[in-house]
Amino acid sequence: MRIAILGATSQIAKDLILSFAAHSQHDLVLYARRPEVVSQWMNNIGLVDRYLVADFTAFSPAEHFDALLNFVGVGNPAQAAEMGASIFDVTLKYDDMALGYLHQHPDCRYIFLSSGAAYGASFDEPVNETTQASIAINNLQPQDWYGVAKLHAECRHRALAPLPIVDLRVFNYFSHTQDMEARFLITDIVRAIRDKTALKTSSDYIVRDYLHPADFYQLVRVLLAAPATNTALDCYSLAPIDKATLLTVMQDKFGLLYEIQHSGVAVNATGRKPNYFSKNKYPKEFGYYPSFSSINGICNEIEKYFMQDNLY
Repeated sequence: MRIAILGATSQIAKDLILSFAAHSQHDLVLYARRPEVVSQWMNNIGLVDRYLVADFTAFSPAEHFDALLNFVGVGNPAQAAEMGASIFDVTLKYDDMALGYLHQHPDCRYIFLSSGAAYGASFDEPVNETTQASIAINNLQPQDWYGVAKLHAECRHRALAPLPIVDLRVFNYFSHTQDMEARFLITDIVRAIRDKTALKTSSDYIVRDYLHPADFYQLVRVLLAAPATNTALDCYSLAPIDKATLLTVMQDKFGLLYEIQHSGVAVNATGRKPNYFSKNKYPKEFGYYPSFSSINGICNEIEKYFMQDNLY
């Protein structure tokens, strides 16, 4: 297959590119707003000249692609907060680019990276196949904008039912290659282990479901091989993990030091989410069966992170 990766500087996109390079012969074209960053990354990981790297201005309906994968956006809560309302314009611009291509090439698959935030729910309970999106239409807050932008894109996609579009709602994702300076709970944990400092974290009870890079690749692979469809899917691992258990395992396995504080230590750019995961297992209908639970995936990737530079 010939596949266009839109937003190739995205961390999850880069992990997927690595998986494609290791396990497939697909021809990828990597589009980015900063193609020089992608080219340098390709050189650093030993894949120079493996795939074509291009600016978005080079993307054209005249090109032939079997699939478009759209990763344009932000994956860092602090960046999401800084980006503010412009998230709407960025999401719309590159989604329009992809949809314009599909209108001319209706057999081309389109996979759009959405988010669990599209539910807009309180997440007092995990979402499932009957959960409805919830938006405080008369009291929208800046932390709602990211999720609303994703929901808006998903609504557009469902309105184009004849076109083969799949929205993948990622809730949480962790890889040893990601920016450990980003403000997620898991990256805060890794930095504390690395720097031998005490993690300061809130006493809030939260549950998260961390997707492993290998399982994300598996999901994309089975979707590209399955009959064309127009739908949205929630991503999931073998099992989620609650914060208390995560901290205990990190302490036992990696020597994490941590202090429980009452407030003021988290970056909640998309709002409070006690149970941010899904019980909707619809992806199994496409042949997706994850190999990693959240805790196994996290431990696997943290070990890789420390081994790559003998950091631990």
